[in-house]
Amino acid sequence: MDKLPFKEEEFDLIWSEGAIYNIGFERGLTEWRRFLKKGGYVAVTEVSWFTPQRPAEIEQIWLNAYLEIDTIPNKVAIMQKTGYVPVDTFILPENCWTEHFYALQVSAQKLFMEKYAGNQNAMRLVENLQHEAQLCARYKDYYGYAFYIGNKM
Repeated sequence: MDKLPFKEEEFDLIWSEGAIYNIGFERGLTEWRRFLKKGGYVAVTEVSWFTPQRPAEIEQIWLNAYLEIDTIPNKVAIMQKTGYVPVDTFILPENCWTEHFYALQVSAQKLFMEKYAGNQNAMRLVENLQHEAQLCARYKDYYGYAFYIGNKM
């Protein structure tokens, strides 16, 4: 993601859901901007805090996992700082997680554990995924994914 083989001003739109974190929100927006034509758009999802304060448990977990997690207004400010005019920002609906992400994992985890029965690494992976789903259910009012759309003027 940080060594893309595209020409400058090649695209009208760069769309990245759940992936910009691999190189960081600010860095991704900065580096990808050169690939957009003038008037082009960037559309990305990014894990974000929904509130300025949150329970210490979930805050610490996220700060250990992804230091760039921040509030929506701060992410919009980064978008502006990196040369975009914010067009829209919205929080992804809860059912994206409950019905389309975590619920679908349940059957996949069952099959995975059948295939790798007795494998401690496989068991830890599934336990971590289940713990993540539990945290999301418990703290969904404090964090989740937001969609950020910006225009390169």
